[in-house]
Amino acid sequence: MTTPWDEWDHVLKVDPDKDLVAGETFEDVCATGTDAIEIGGTTGMTKGKMETVVDACAKYGVPLYQEPSNPAVVIDDDALDGYLIPTVFNAGDSFWVTGAHKEWVRIENGLDWSRTHTEAYIVLNPDSSVAEYTDADCDQSPDDVAAYAAVAEKLFGQDIVYVEYSGTFGDPEIVDAASDALDEATLFYGGGVGDYDTAHEMGQHADVVVVGDLLHDEGCDAVRETVEGVKDAHADD
Repeated sequence: MTTPWDEWDHVLKVDPDKDLVAGETFEDVCATGTDAIEIGGTTGMTKGKMETVVDACAKYGVPLYQEPSNPAVVIDDDALDGYLIPTVFNAGDSFWVTGAHKEWVRIENGLDWSRTHTEAYIVLNPDSSVAEYTDADCDQSPDDVAAYAAVAEKLFGQDIVYVEYSGTFGDPEIVDAASDALDEATLFYGGGVGDYDTAHEMGQHADVVVVGDLLHDEGCDAVRETVEGVKDAHADD
């Protein structure tokens, strides 16, 4: 089965709780060359903030996905191509493995399963908000991460495995171990990618490089460099 992310190299994650760099617009964001925009964040999320970003990006033709941090902020909008729902495999709190998902299904009527997909997160920066939020056990060796990746794909049928270092640049050896453990699942990497070189380096190990804070901290030109970096890495393969 083919999926949209089979063809992706780069995803731009937009945090609705953060501002764009002064003078930039969502038209500029959509013109960075990214393959898809993922709308979500760990804290400060509301339906209204999510809707504002979707509305601002909807007319520019870039695939839009919502990544909700909890069921209360999920929005129903035809402009969305789908929902990417994190399930944190190394969470210490089982709510972030299946609990939040159960609550969403329980309270939501008519869930559109055809547009709903999960991401098997492996969270590895203990200082990140998502690690604290999910009580993640971030003390993982390359073998541990490879095992989590294999479990996600082989036992749980996950199409996306997401190695998340949120806020810091990760260990390429660990990302490579996750890649080697996968046969068909798409490996996403996020964390600390801030320029052409870091994007190019992680693009040699991951199928898709995710960039987030860079957009809000440095702007669209910096994001465009990361798009070029990861695409050049994949062209070199």
